[in-house]
Amino acid sequence: MIALVDCNNFYCSCERVFNPLLRDKPVVVLSNNDGCVVARSNEVKAMGIKMGTPLYQIRHILEANNVAVFSSNYNLYGDMSRRVMMLLSEFTPELTQYSIDEAFLDLSGFGEGEKLVSYGRKIVKTIGKGTGIPVTMGIAPTKTLAKVASRYGKKYKGYQGVCMIDSEEKRIKALQGFEIGDVWGIGHRSLDKLRYYGVNTAWDFTQKSESFVRKLLTITGVRTWKELRGESCIDVEELPQKKSICTSRSFPDSGLSELSSLEEAVANFSSECVRKLRMQHSCCTEITVFAYTSRFRLDLPQHCINRTIHLPVPTNDLQELVSTAVRALRMDFRKEGGYQYKKAGVIVWNIVPDSAIQTNLFDTIDREKQSRLAAAIDAINRKNGHNTIKVAVQGTTDKSWHLKCEHISKQYTTNLDDVILVK
Repeated sequence: MIALVDCNNFYCSCERVFNPLLRDKPVVVLSNNDGCVVARSNEVKAMGIKMGTPLYQIRHILEANNVAVFSSNYNLYGDMSRRVMMLLSEFTPELTQYSIDEAFLDLSGFGEGEKLVSYGRKIVKTIGKGTGIPVTMGIAPTKTLAKVASRYGKKYKGYQGVCMIDSEEKRIKALQGFEIGDVWGIGHRSLDKLRYYGVNTAWDFTQKSESFVRKLLTITGVRTWKELRGESCIDVEELPQKKSICTSRSFPDSGLSELSSLEEAVANFSSECVRKLRMQHSCCTEITVFAYTSRFRLDLPQHCINRTIHLPVPTNDLQELVSTAVRALRMDFRKEGGYQYKKAGVIVWNIVPDSAIQTNLFDTIDREKQSRLAAAIDAINRKNGHNTIKVAVQGTTDKSWHLKCEHISKQYTTNLDDVILVK
């Protein structure tokens, strides 16, 4: 059996852990630059506020209902996620983290029926007590059915945090009451196609033939169809690597007009792309830098930067990619014109595994020396903290391109200055 552990309203729950006064109070967490709602407590959901709603549209509602508003605090959320995953790893040797607030656990050999449910409740209780984060567990023969069970576990308190689908009768009943749009792996485009053919629930979907599903949704849809019918065939760890990686950001207020500020932003975006490349053990052969002015301020001068550079040898080296990105930016940046760039970003693509690099006879870089230097920098940063050593152009003082975070909470677990004091 497979279990999905899902943290309830994760961002909001993280904010509540270190502020008990928020325990029964409505809470929302905002996106980058405090733009729109990305997380809601159950109290806010009951008000009818939808995910993605811009802050300016609901500010009066939040103030009238005394809703606690927070900017995204990714350092806090990332560390709390790490703590949850560490505790989960104590209960099974087979754990696969799917997202910042979700993980799949292989519970084969841990019993069945009520014994397995009791074990699941023990896990749920341990996570809640150890981290303060409430979680829900769905148990089923497949990952997709475990997702379904988890949704029911959140919806009905009678499950006490653990819902299990372990019989054909339970599977049919669960799928008959489950909207097709809520099924893991069914996107908006697929949803419109399925509804056209009268598929409104997960059960309707399983009653279609495999050939019909393959023709309509390709092999990916067939895997979902099989999983809903009880046949396990999705392995999260075997999902393909990303074909491209993008790091971008919208800038607060009117945007950036100085080249130095834009260079610092692009350099840091490149650094984040490098980190992601190394995480999946890959290299890129193309890098694209873009920046553009606000599309909604037609009263201001308009300009768009979009420059792609081909790299002679696939790489994930920090210095090489940062310098290449900054060089691409300088090629198209215009000093005259008074342009205020509202958004910029870096895309690395044509990604290949770092174990299969095609070298270049005329390459002028000492790759072996470059690799040793990168390994030394990584070791220092792991020991002393992220970006202890970085490329100079990444800067230290310019905050004009940083996220707008007017409602951010403290970094209670990652910054010594923010650790709670007991008096």
